[in-house]
Amino acid sequence: MLPAASTDLVRTDAGLIAPAANSPEGVRVFRGIPFGAPPLGPLRWKAPQPVAHWDGVRKGDTFGPVCVQPKGVGRLNVSVDMPDSPRADEDCLYLNVWTGATRATGQRPVMVWIFGGAYTEGAGSSRHNDGEALARKGVVLVTFNYRLGPFGFFSHPELTRESGHYASGNQAVLDALAALAWVQKNVAAFGGDPDNVTIFGESAGASLSAGLVGSPLSKDLFRRAISESGAWMGLSMAPMRSRASAEAAAGRSASPMASLGLAELRGKSTDEISKGLRGAGMIADGWAVPEDLSLTFAAGRQNAVDVLVGSNKDEGSFILRGPTAEQWVARVRSRWADLADAYLGLYPAGSDAEAARSSEAAFRDEMAWHMRLYAQAQAKLGNQAYLYYFTHEPPADPGTPNLRATHTAEIPYVFNNLKAARVYPDTSSPGITSASDSERRLADIVSSYFVNFARTGNPNGKGLPVWPAYRDKATGRAMMLGDTQQVKNEDAGDAARWALYDALYAKQLSAK
Repeated sequence: MLPAASTDLVRTDAGLIAPAANSPEGVRVFRGIPFGAPPLGPLRWKAPQPVAHWDGVRKGDTFGPVCVQPKGVGRLNVSVDMPDSPRADEDCLYLNVWTGATRATGQRPVMVWIFGGAYTEGAGSSRHNDGEALARKGVVLVTFNYRLGPFGFFSHPELTRESGHYASGNQAVLDALAALAWVQKNVAAFGGDPDNVTIFGESAGASLSAGLVGSPLSKDLFRRAISESGAWMGLSMAPMRSRASAEAAAGRSASPMASLGLAELRGKSTDEISKGLRGAGMIADGWAVPEDLSLTFAAGRQNAVDVLVGSNKDEGSFILRGPTAEQWVARVRSRWADLADAYLGLYPAGSDAEAARSSEAAFRDEMAWHMRLYAQAQAKLGNQAYLYYFTHEPPADPGTPNLRATHTAEIPYVFNNLKAARVYPDTSSPGITSASDSERRLADIVSSYFVNFARTGNPNGKGLPVWPAYRDKATGRAMMLGDTQQVKNEDAGDAARWALYDALYAKQLSAK
């Protein structure tokens, strides 16, 4: 155990903090550090405000409250349903640091995790986010909370007018920017290098990571970005909602609360807001996200940072009830129009069972296409880009549905943290995986790739299979992270799929 001696104290811009008394040997953990004033009362929906200074020494023993979110319904929400989960509260702008550095001159690479959860759940305190293993590999690991649901993604005309930027709806994006600004000011005191910061996230966190790459407000806040199973369009190809659209949708809400004035809304209780309003997710608000990010990336206006991006082999396996053949054909013809016949040739619907399989395959492939598009965009700027395809099927306990390499399945391997409770929808077994030599070996390999990328912009390292950089559409290849690690050589079928998605995307861009 590391004693909380005066030499362990860290001075932040708001005051002194001591590491957690139960920090593991060789790693100091600092929990519950505020990076924004509590967004309560008149500060509800505002951009994060400065933290009040504290006197004396703040203890880093306890995680701060998690942001308001629902408990799991018919499943576990690992951020609030665990026996040791922090309470949920609007006062939730806290971050956490894991570091193996013993002094402020360590200059270690910094990794800042952005959790996923459909913009409605998640927390930096969840067990699967624990940064101990990555800190032991030499990084300073930071996790943080961002506001969720109607507290983090709410547009309102009065909010837009009071913002000073004629923008509203991306409170969570502003939370992320505030956390990254905190890192720039303070991470050196924890042994981290503020000039070598990598943001990384999964699902909604991956989308936020890509959104930050596209945001002019994040310039110089980080050098590299990782997106796991998601990018600026979300989990599939779609235009971003505009602020005007989000405001109009809020005004049309079935709940009468959406039409109330801002002062009255700020007077409502947390529970009333949770039940009466909905969040729109990340939008083009005109400020933090000035435009639909598809336009930004297509024009090369995004931040020139290195990226490591990818998706999983069975992304959509958690969607247990697929469409009927009739539903699938109708959906395809509505969306794909004159491209529908070509699309149905790749994703047929000769029966209900075949339509369900096609729907799952299309979900997987569209996400993989999006990640390739992201890698292409950064490579075109001259940055390093690396693409992966997670193919490993983690074992599940007997009687538990085996969702194979489903959405979120890579997280325990990225964090080298196989013992932690799984985040939805991963159903794999913490007990079986953590007891297996081969599973532990894969977790060591995957986490080493990610740490190496954070350190140098290149995931390759001693003893690891060579991962080629993604150069362009013609030559770019993905690294398969599975039972073996090898480059995925794409065939004519892959080329046909990507060309079809490219064609639909070109139509989407031309319509803007």
